[in-house]
Amino acid sequence: MKVSLTILRYRRRYIPFAFLAMALFRLPLWRNKNISFYKLMGSGKNGTFDKTPDLQQWAIMAAFNETAWQDSGILEQNEYVKQLYGRFIAGWLKLFNCEVWTVLLEPTEGHGKWDGKEPFGKLPKQSSLQGPVAVLTRATIRISRLKQFWANVDGVASKMSSSDGFITSLGVGEVPWIKQATFSVWQSREAMRNFAYKMKEHAEVVRKTHEEKWYSEDMFVRFRILNSNGTINKQNPLKNITSQ
Repeated sequence: MKVSLTILRYRRRYIPFAFLAMALFRLPLWRNKNISFYKLMGSGKNGTFDKTPDLQQWAIMAAFNETAWQDSGILEQNEYVKQLYGRFIAGWLKLFNCEVWTVLLEPTEGHGKWDGKEPFGKLPKQSSLQGPVAVLTRATIRISRLKQFWANVDGVASKMSSSDGFITSLGVGEVPWIKQATFSVWQSREAMRNFAYKMKEHAEVVRKTHEEKWYSEDMFVRFRILNSNGTINKQNPLKNITSQ
């Protein structure tokens, strides 16, 4: 299985059309026989779990069956969006002159569920992945635990970007405040693990999430980075990344 994450950035005057797109895109994605799972999401402003939305920035994440990936040639540099998501979505983004960045991924290890499913297949908890690693951490936060969650995550999130081996991150989510996800990229799994388990503040938050049952559902997946195309904020965040 292969996975795409596409970040869309609209001009400010087109924000109403960005909201409309989140409704309209559902039909072509649902009808696309190559796609086994998809999510349309908004974005936070600060690159991780965030209460403040960035109304200019939105996201599409999709999982593709292996045959479709091989047959459709979606690793080609040209017309990424059309090959991934179809003519309607590609035409829409062109019409509104959106800035588009897509990263193509292969899930290698992980655990947990998303809306009761394992969207990236049955994955091992550990793998032999070497080199740069992308990580998706997502959770559905219990309404009764929202206050505790948001009181604790801001301090940790602010330290991620200064951690050794950090490359980039994006905050995305289906429902503001409640269904949240962070997509981050690290120079190595060791760098990611040092942040996740050796930084005192992060380790304390992880402990609390389990002991106080903050989440009704969560998922953690690591990916091999296959390709990165386009720009976001006029830069390709992974331009120089080559996964091993």
